[in-house]
Amino acid sequence: MDQIAKFQADLDSRADAKVIERSVTKNGILASSQDIQAMSQTTPVFSIDLDTGSVANQKQSGRCWMFAALNTMRHALADQFKLKDFELSQNYTFFWDKFEKANYFYENVLATADQPTSSRKVAWLMTTPQQDGGQWDMLVAIIQKYGIVPKSVMPETYNSSKSAEINSTLNLKLRKDAVELRELVAAKTSADEIEDRKNKMLNEVYRMLAYAFGEPATKFDWEYRDDDKNYHIDKGLTPKTFFDKYIGWNLDDYVSIINAPTDDKPYNHTYTIEMLGNVLGGRQVKHLNVSMADFKQLAIKQLQAGQSVWFGCDVGKSSDRQKGVMATDVYGTDELFDVDLAMSKAERLDYGQSLMTHAMVITGVDLVDGQPTKWKVENSWGDKVGEKGFFVMSDAWMDEYCYQVVVNKQFLPAELKAAQAEEPTVLAPWDPMGALA
Repeated sequence: MDQIAKFQADLDSRADAKVIERSVTKNGILASSQDIQAMSQTTPVFSIDLDTGSVANQKQSGRCWMFAALNTMRHALADQFKLKDFELSQNYTFFWDKFEKANYFYENVLATADQPTSSRKVAWLMTTPQQDGGQWDMLVAIIQKYGIVPKSVMPETYNSSKSAEINSTLNLKLRKDAVELRELVAAKTSADEIEDRKNKMLNEVYRMLAYAFGEPATKFDWEYRDDDKNYHIDKGLTPKTFFDKYIGWNLDDYVSIINAPTDDKPYNHTYTIEMLGNVLGGRQVKHLNVSMADFKQLAIKQLQAGQSVWFGCDVGKSSDRQKGVMATDVYGTDELFDVDLAMSKAERLDYGQSLMTHAMVITGVDLVDGQPTKWKVENSWGDKVGEKGFFVMSDAWMDEYCYQVVVNKQFLPAELKAAQAEEPTVLAPWDPMGALA
């Protein structure tokens, strides 16, 4: 009690304590600490500014990584075929991602069935058997196996736009199935019998997903009018032939670049994460860790070539969602409370203060004397936030809270190409670079 009396005396000695208390109790921390001057440094004007059309809306789902990746692909398609506000089907890829994640979960359950439920790996698996989030390489794995379709072919449903119900129901089933699979292994059941039981579980998952998202398209006709009002129809397409004909990317050319300045991840080396993925035997999640200077230059090169950039960040830190501003000085909470809240990027990663939580698309950058000062960002939260859905990210914010970009490896210098091709170091399942956006 003597200690607490001293703490209260210190508070009483501060001349501004009551003013700050009144403001924070009435308005909250962020409103009380917001720096209006920071907004003036983030005007939405950029020296390189790609025209990418209207923003999409992931609504009440965690598909930002999927929306962002499909947006980078639709930008080129929309330009080439003169399609205003065209979107690829996020529901189609959502269906197959959840189906593949279920199988991936079952396989991880079997691989760890000899460990007790108290082991960290088993506990990690059971915490979230599957979720909406993902990474670039995981969407590539889906597209390489299943292709993609226009949104008109497989439109949104209640559950794709509001995924909490299917997630809770599916995770209940997966955990229940995990109990049975582990019991089968403990009983020394034959591999064939376990495989047969797992396939029956997957059949049930498929049925659940078909009820929630609709049956996935297999063959379809695509008809549309372009911006000049000309009618087009393309008959007998499959999801894979649609991708080949209308997107045509070599997805193996697009690689993940990260900036993780922690001691366990030296720069210019590649990393992967144990038990992270969706398609068994599909594209491996693989990151090349580089300095922030290289990170930015690769993004700039791709923008200069006229192509948008998928990126992952910790969107909730030091950002104003409604105004669409991400800047390190947008809130002065340390000044408000008169406490030191500064942590380095590496410290935030090592101590659980930050990780990748959201994926968006960089569509522009403001270069002053050759150096970036701010970046234009296409979000997937609809057009009611930011500047019709577009955000401004300060260059300093990118330094602190951006962790991943995806670029065509043609933009990598020779030494980074060689580094990207190396066999990756395997990181623990709970490493922050395995976070799902």
